[in-house]
Amino acid sequence: MIYRIVHKNTYKYDFPVSVGSHVACLEPRSLPHQKLLSSELRITPRPATSTERIDYFGNRLCIFTVQEPHTELLVEARSEVALDVAPPLSRKADLPWELVAKSLPEDRSPAGLDAYQFAFESPRIRTHPDFADYALQSFTPGRPLSQALLDLTSRIHKDFRFDPKVTNVRTPPEEVFRKRHGVCQDFAQVQIACLRSLHLAARYVSGYLRTYPHPNKPRLVGADASHAWVSVYSPGNGWLDVDPTNNVVPSTDHVTLAWGRDFGDVSPLHGLVIGGGGHTLKVGVDMEPLDSAQSNRA
Repeated sequence: MIYRIVHKNTYKYDFPVSVGSHVACLEPRSLPHQKLLSSELRITPRPATSTERIDYFGNRLCIFTVQEPHTELLVEARSEVALDVAPPLSRKADLPWELVAKSLPEDRSPAGLDAYQFAFESPRIRTHPDFADYALQSFTPGRPLSQALLDLTSRIHKDFRFDPKVTNVRTPPEEVFRKRHGVCQDFAQVQIACLRSLHLAARYVSGYLRTYPHPNKPRLVGADASHAWVSVYSPGNGWLDVDPTNNVVPSTDHVTLAWGRDFGDVSPLHGLVIGGGGHTLKVGVDMEPLDSAQSNRA
């Protein structure tokens, strides 16, 4: 499956911004099952300076500064990505979850050392006995990690209601856990808090989710979604992705953009401005499937 993705972020300010410095994390990653074919970032007004770098987690960032007065900032990321189905899980390597948690501190392999950092608290995600108690309903003694993980994912999907009006980007997982309402970012961070409270390594994944129109209705441009899900480390199987918002294992409808400890590490766009007063943000994502011939002509 090949997708052309257009992600538009439009900031409108109440008053002119004289200088704005921003960091964009909008280039999809290349993975064994995901190949980045092309990527372009269009910024209006044109930045006075723009540099790229790879962050600690391997995500590609664009750091830019706009130095002319402006009341609107448009950042449009365009990319093409080819997706394959991820390899099947090895049941033989699917260890009991307690063994996985116990092995992490002792694993000195490069993959194990990389994973272990995701077993600890992060700025936006704290561990707590309440999270552990909730998770232990799925993580029963001796249960294979993948089975327990899928069960926890299903329970969060059932117990929590999607509601974009209840939370914002700074709502802590503890509050989401109490209210049982939120959005994909909230559900991902709650699940990570549950997993880390059991001493498992879990990271926050940002990306895109393809949506489908209702039958007999046309596909709407810009109606797809930026999204968030969870990835859990399993020795012998690598990282296992789960999407608690939709109760699915991400496959060819999910494009991975970046990953980190929590949302703060992978915010698609953030920065500082001088002036502007208040602002509004409009985000639109279009994830268009292409066949190979179309992609080669583009």
